[in-house]
Amino acid sequence: MTHPKKKLSSRINQILISAVPMVATVYAGTVMASQAPANMLEGADITAMCGTKPMKVGLSDGYGGNTWRRIALAELKDELSKCPNVEKIMYTNANGDQQRAKSDINSLVAQGVDVLLVFPDFGAAQLPAMRSATKYDITVVPYLAKIDGKPGKDYSANVYEDTYQMAQVWADWYGKNLKTGNVVMLGGSAGASSSQNFFEGFRDGLAKYPGLNLIEENYIVTNWNPVDAQKAVSGLIAKYPDIDGIATDFGVTATSVVKAYEQAGLEIPALATNASNNELNCKYLEKKATGNGFSYFSLDGTTSTVRFAARRAVANFQGTENPEPLSVMPYVYADSAAGIDPKCSKDAPLDADLSSSLPAEKLNEIFTN
Repeated sequence: MTHPKKKLSSRINQILISAVPMVATVYAGTVMASQAPANMLEGADITAMCGTKPMKVGLSDGYGGNTWRRIALAELKDELSKCPNVEKIMYTNANGDQQRAKSDINSLVAQGVDVLLVFPDFGAAQLPAMRSATKYDITVVPYLAKIDGKPGKDYSANVYEDTYQMAQVWADWYGKNLKTGNVVMLGGSAGASSSQNFFEGFRDGLAKYPGLNLIEENYIVTNWNPVDAQKAVSGLIAKYPDIDGIATDFGVTATSVVKAYEQAGLEIPALATNASNNELNCKYLEKKATGNGFSYFSLDGTTSTVRFAARRAVANFQGTENPEPLSVMPYVYADSAAGIDPKCSKDAPLDADLSSSLPAEKLNEIFTN
């Protein structure tokens, strides 16, 4: 009998090995200008940036309570393991508490971090704490979301996903494959800057396709919560009898779209998302296998954004060169029209992100601990 951990490690190895070549093929014809976002698969080598100064690194997380955040933390540790002068890695988790997120930054400063990465779940509200840390000559790099603030004053640099461009990729996918029909976008919390950037990119991208009709003037609020998202989708179904495409800025809400349409006994609309998860991808593959598949597109590899942030922070602290731009683009992980299937593991958690760049054995450790 195969040991469960060995079985899972083997399956994840197959997942990672088979995923990357397909993605590379998709991007082979993409011309990227020097200032274009970095492709997730084209990260620089941190060893040339490590320098010689000893450094303590901290990560202040706004909400670390899901597998995506655990994978991101593991990716950070994996990236920093290549720099022998990293003396310590510290981590804080505010568990969704805005005030605690601010105090966590202050705590890491008090503990003597030299380099501080911040997941800015609370956006501009965290800027005063970051500004204070910057005044103490700490290299501060908020990452993933693009936030307000001035480099050199509020932080050293802001490494972010180009959500506007990502949403335009969705729009082009709909324009090429759906061509005509009603589309709508689901976002996160009300006023979330990342969701607003997604929506603006989606709206502007759809303007090129007169056959596609954006039926709501803003994104639909879901709070990135599966329960709220399913309620929101049920409301959309009641309001609009014909929805042909739904874009979402998080895989969890995309999963809620599938569940809401299943419960209503309706055909699932063409679905475009990013940061997909194991549950969503398993559902897609199961439906495809039974002949009930739906049109599906996802941009992934988002847990690797922290690697770009780490490289930027290390280079800025050490005074070494980093050729990477501040903006990052995820890669195509699923595209039903192009025959690119996502990966599914029955042994991994439902919210696991199998598009991670972690070696299989390190993903295995996260899923089995």
